[in-house]
Amino acid sequence: MDWPAAIATLGGTSDAWPRLEARYGEPHRRYHTLAHATAVARDSAWLAEGLGETDRAVVAVAAWTHDVVYDAKPGEDERASAAWAREALEGVREEHIERVEGLILATIKHDAPAGDHLATALLDADLAILGASEAQYAVYAEAVRQEYAKYPDDVWREGRIAVLEGMLSRTLYRSEAARARWARAAEMNLTAELTRWRRGRPDHR
Repeated sequence: MDWPAAIATLGGTSDAWPRLEARYGEPHRRYHTLAHATAVARDSAWLAEGLGETDRAVVAVAAWTHDVVYDAKPGEDERASAAWAREALEGVREEHIERVEGLILATIKHDAPAGDHLATALLDADLAILGASEAQYAVYAEAVRQEYAKYPDDVWREGRIAVLEGMLSRTLYRSEAARARWARAAEMNLTAELTRWRRGRPDHR
């Protein structure tokens, strides 16, 4: 579901798309661009096919806005994005605004109650890139490194190792559909990147 259709479904009276597009076009972004938001909207729509129209619209709005504020400040970015969405959703009922906010905030820790099907669609779609082809994954990993260019290589390496180890220690995808489509490739991509970073440690033998 595209932005105009989702907003119309939720009864919105204004279109914030130009401002959203401008945000995603900020020059410091490399991965968290409009292309990423578009991919998340597409994949979350596929995962939310069995939901009602209103729920699918809520997921779509959350997908389009979940990274609308991005300054490589985990936690702060998601909270700012949720606040941006609240301001942008003029005319939308409060219950829907709160749901969009909650879904965006769920991306901070990538966790939500097991029965939350809207969160499942959004969170699984947000991690779809991990299960992309080896070449696509390499482009993603390099783009994220560029977004965190303020950190020197040694600091980035240890932080990235911790992130990769954390992802490999848990079940990445909440839905069976996402696991079937992306889980195997994601494990291979994450393991390969983790191996590269570990080999880059000064004390590696």
